[in-house]
Amino acid sequence: MNRIIEADFLPPSVDEVQEKPRILIIDDNRDFTCSAKVALERTGRYSIWEENEPARAHLTAQRIKPDLILLDIAMPETDGGEIAARIESDPTLHRIPVVFLTALVTKAEEKAGLQIQGHPFLAKPVSVPELVAGIERNLPAHAVF
Repeated sequence: MNRIIEADFLPPSVDEVQEKPRILIIDDNRDFTCSAKVALERTGRYSIWEENEPARAHLTAQRIKPDLILLDIAMPETDGGEIAARIESDPTLHRIPVVFLTALVTKAEEKAGLQIQGHPFLAKPVSVPELVAGIERNLPAHAVF
């Protein structure tokens, strides 16, 4: 019985080494985070993490060190504004852009360039192309794939 063993001794290409931008989605709605994660990963442009427990959001962000955070505003117990404030006061996370996700505003308000607590936002419901455009507008230059 003959077996062929293939080995690749060459270093991986630059494209393979370059890590995709890490996006953390924080929302208490598991259906939303799951569907957003699947849709965004299908683009091949991002690595997506999700957190559905607002109380754990800050710790998850510390662990993942994302390049951008998508953060729901209206959540039970701890709202998105509180989580954003914790992230901003954390010396290891304060430079990570936060984009709010909310059904509390209209698409017209989003297009007008208004901000919530100094952060941009995307109005829910949000389509995948709108989500990708919002990520690309706010992703730091060093994280762009």
